[in-house]
Amino acid sequence: MAQIGITEKNRAEVAKVLGVLLADESVLYTKTRNAHWNVEGPDFHSVHIYFEELYGELAEWVDEVAERIRSLGHYAPASLKTYLELTHLTELNAKGNTSKGFIAELVQDHEAIITYIRESIDKVSEDYKDEGTADFLTGIMEKHEKTAWMLRSHLK
Repeated sequence: MAQIGITEKNRAEVAKVLGVLLADESVLYTKTRNAHWNVEGPDFHSVHIYFEELYGELAEWVDEVAERIRSLGHYAPASLKTYLELTHLTELNAKGNTSKGFIAELVQDHEAIITYIRESIDKVSEDYKDEGTADFLTGIMEKHEKTAWMLRSHLK
């Protein structure tokens, strides 16, 4: 049992918050791989490469979130079924296989994750007394904000 100055109850609650984030990150990772594999159009090559860069970053973020859960003494959710039960995102691609369609969908997903994280930071810090995870969440949120900005710039 982890003795890190946070009660077991609070660590369990923080692990739940992080479990939802892990599910969101994992679904977004899969959707970005889908975009990489299935994008079509005159800008295929450059967007195909860009999506590969994005899913590489997301793979790192997924790992960071899972390891944060483990550092709190809990197990990370790790099944597709669980991810689909926990996620705020939809796995469907409703906007088509063009670069603009995929990018619009990915922007929406990054923004949904940003909103979830922003809503969770104060709860984690104030209610659950876990400043470390609050700081961790802020860092992940900033990464999503930058990615969302870059994706939105493609849509102008």
